[in-house]
Amino acid sequence: MALSVDGPRSHFEPSRLQERDKHHLPKSYVEAAEEGMDQLSKTEINGISMKATTPMKHDIAQSPAREAQKQGSSPHTNIAKKETDGQRIFTEKTQDNTSEKLASVKPTLRYEEGIRQDANGEPLAKETPDHELVSGRRAGAGWEKSSIHWAPLNTPLKRRLQTLIVLWHTLCIALFLTTFFFLCAIPLTWPLLLPYLIYVLFSQAHTSGQLTYRSPLLRSLPIWSLFASYFPARLHRSSPLPSTRKYVFGYHPHGIISHGAFAAFGTEALGFSTLFPGITNTLLTLDSNFRIPLYRDYALALGLASVSRESCQNLLSRGGTNGEGMGRAITIVVGGARESLDAQPHFLRLVLKRRKGFVKLAIGSGADLVPVLAFGENELYDQVQPEQHPLIHKVQLVVKKLLGFTIPLFHARGVFNYDVGLMPYRRAVNVVVGRPIKVVQSQRPEADYIDEIHGLYVAELERIWEEWKDVFARERREEMEIVE
Repeated sequence: MALSVDGPRSHFEPSRLQERDKHHLPKSYVEAAEEGMDQLSKTEINGISMKATTPMKHDIAQSPAREAQKQGSSPHTNIAKKETDGQRIFTEKTQDNTSEKLASVKPTLRYEEGIRQDANGEPLAKETPDHELVSGRRAGAGWEKSSIHWAPLNTPLKRRLQTLIVLWHTLCIALFLTTFFFLCAIPLTWPLLLPYLIYVLFSQAHTSGQLTYRSPLLRSLPIWSLFASYFPARLHRSSPLPSTRKYVFGYHPHGIISHGAFAAFGTEALGFSTLFPGITNTLLTLDSNFRIPLYRDYALALGLASVSRESCQNLLSRGGTNGEGMGRAITIVVGGARESLDAQPHFLRLVLKRRKGFVKLAIGSGADLVPVLAFGENELYDQVQPEQHPLIHKVQLVVKKLLGFTIPLFHARGVFNYDVGLMPYRRAVNVVVGRPIKVVQSQRPEADYIDEIHGLYVAELERIWEEWKDVFARERREEMEIVE
C-alpha cells in the first residue's frame, strides 16, 4: 500500500508502475525526492502534523531498489532503503509478489521528543484530567537514600546498656567537669569546694603507690562486663605468671583511647584476677588526669595511678605480699600519645625503637617485662590520615611536644547511628599477654644490657603477632611495623 503526500491512496493515484508511467506520475515517493521536488506541502501522517522539506536529488543517494531496477535485476528481489532529513524517515521497499515499490514516511524520534518540549527545552507538563487523583511527595522518601545508617528502635535492652556504659566511659571526664562547674555556681557548696580544691592540688595519692583508694567493689561491678561485651573484648594469656615476682606490662598499641587496656587492666571485666591470681595490677595514665576535680577520685577508686617515674617506682617497691612490691604489677601504654596518631584500622605501627625508659624502670626495680599485644585496638576508630593531611599531622606533633599530649582527629559511630559520632565501633578486641622476660635487677644497668632486654621484648611481641595474626588480624593490610 502506498501513501501519497495528501493522504491515503485514492483512485486518482494508481500504485502500479505501468499506470503511474501512463499518467506521468513518479514511480515512488523516494523517486519524487530524487527528481528534485523542492518542498512538500504540510502533511498529516498518522495523526501528526508537520511541515516536511524534501531533500534535493543530489543530497539523497540512489536507493538500492532503484539501482537494481535500472540494471535489470529481478523485480522479485526484496530490497529496503531508509533515508532521513533530520525530521522524517523515508522508507522504500520492493514487494516480492507484485514487484511494487512501497514508500512510507514517519517522524524521527528526535522530532517526536522536540514537540514534547517547550520553548526553553523543558518537558511539557502532562495534562491531567480534573477528575484524576494527584499525589504529592511521599514522606520520608529522602531518608531511604541517606548515607547514615540509623539504629533500629527495637534494639535489645542489653545492647542499649552496653552503649550507655561505653558512652559513660568515653565522656566521663567532661561529665565530671560539668558537674564540678555546676556545683561552683551554687554558693552553698563553696565552703566544701574550697577545701576540696586545696586537697586536690597537694594530694599525692596518685603517686604514693599505696593504692589506698582502690575499690575492688567498683572494679568488679557488672556494668564493666557490659562495657567489655560491647566490642567484645577478651583477655588471653600465653603462660601463667607466678605471684612471687614483680611485673611491668607493656601494652601495645595505644589506639585512640585504649579501651582494651581499660577493660583488661582497669576493671575485672575480663577476669584478670582469675588468669593471674595473686597479682595486683595497676593501670597507669597521665599525671594531669589526677588534677581534674571529681574525676581524680573516680580514677583512684578504679585503681589507676600516675605514669610518672616516682609513681612507678613506688608501686613496684611498696606493698605486696612482702611489703616490697612482690605480686605487684603495673601496665604502661608504651607508645603514648605519639603512637595514637598512627592508629589506623587494619594497620599496626608501634612506636618502640627508641622507647627504652620502661626497660630501665623494670631493670631498676627488678620487675619482669611482659609484652601485651591488643589485636583490634586500632580498629575502634577512624582518624585523619597523616599522608593525606601532613599539615594537620605537623600541628599535632607540635602540640604533643609542647603539652605532652595531643588530640587525634577521629570519628567512629554515634549513639543512634552507625556512621558518625565519637562512640567506638563494635569490633572485637583480643588482648594477648605474652611470656615474661626475666631481668637482673641493677640500679645502673649498662646500655648493652638495656638493648639486650629491649631486643628480647620486641622479639616476644613479634612472636605474639606471628602466632595470632591469622586468628585475630585477618583483615590486616600490612604486617606489624616497629617505628621510631
